[in-house]
Amino acid sequence: MILEEKYTLPNGVKIPKLGLGTWFINDDEVVQAVKDAARIGYRHIDTAQAYGNESGVGKGVKASGIGREEMFVTTKLAAEVKSYKEAVASIDASLKKLGLDYIDLMLIHSPKPWTKFLESEPYFEGNREAWRALEEAYKAGKLRAIGVSNFEIPDLNNILKNCSVKPMVNQLLAHISNTPKELIQFNQTNKILVEAYSPFGHGELFKNKEVQAMAEKYSVSVSQLAIRYCLQLGLLPLPKTANPQHMKTNAAVDFTIQDADMGLLENVQSIESYGEHSRFPVFGKV
Repeated sequence: MILEEKYTLPNGVKIPKLGLGTWFINDDEVVQAVKDAARIGYRHIDTAQAYGNESGVGKGVKASGIGREEMFVTTKLAAEVKSYKEAVASIDASLKKLGLDYIDLMLIHSPKPWTKFLESEPYFEGNREAWRALEEAYKAGKLRAIGVSNFEIPDLNNILKNCSVKPMVNQLLAHISNTPKELIQFNQTNKILVEAYSPFGHGELFKNKEVQAMAEKYSVSVSQLAIRYCLQLGLLPLPKTANPQHMKTNAAVDFTIQDADMGLLENVQSIESYGEHSRFPVFGKV
C-alpha cells in the first residue's frame, strides 16, 4: 500500500511517498482534513507560510492521535523572504504557528518573489541568504530536512555551488502533459527528490480525452492514473483535497502503467491554460 511506502532522503530521513497537499484549504477546515487524512493512513502533510493554514495543520497533527514522530510535516519559506535575517525569523514563526518542536522538511517556496516571478532578476544572492538560514536551522535540529520549490537548473546550481548542506527536495509543478524531463533528471542526478504538486493539473487533466481513455484502460480514475504516473517517474505526488473519499481514492494506486503507456502519457499535449489558476505566475508561464 502506497501510504506505507517511503523514499529515503540523502541524510537518511524517510519521507512517505504520497503526501496531502493543503493549498486553498483554510486554517479552520484544514484541521479536519489533516485528521481525516491521518485516519485513512496518510503520514505526510504539505503546507506553506503562503497558504495561511500552518496553525490549523499543526492542530490537526496534534489532534490526529498519531505520534509526532510518525507524521511528516512540510512547510515552505515565503517566496518574498530573500534575506538571512528575514529567513531566520520566518523559520521560527513557522515553528510557532505549527506548534511543533521541529519541522520535518522546509523549502524555499520559490526562487523569486511571486510578484517578480516572470522577471529576469534571478535573486541568487537572496536565495543563498535564505538557504544559509535553512542550513543553520537544520544543523540546530529545528528542521529534519531542507529543500527548495520551483527551482530551475540555474537556481539549483546557485545553491549547490555555495552550500554546506545540499538541497534534499525540489517541489515542482509536474503532471501528465507537463513533465519537465531535463529538470527532473538534473535533480535526480544530484540526489534531490522531486515532489510533484498539482498532479492533476488543477483539474484540467480530467477534461483530457486521451488521459480519460488511458484511465479507462486500467479501470482506474484519472486521479489515480495521474498519481501512479508521478510515482513511476520516481516523483512524490502531493494531491490536494479536503474530501476523505478523494483521499482514499488517491491512495488506491496499486497498479502499474505499462512502459509504452508511460511513454504516451509523457508526451500528452501540454495544457494551454490552468483556468482560474492561470493568474498565479507559476501556472501562467506554462
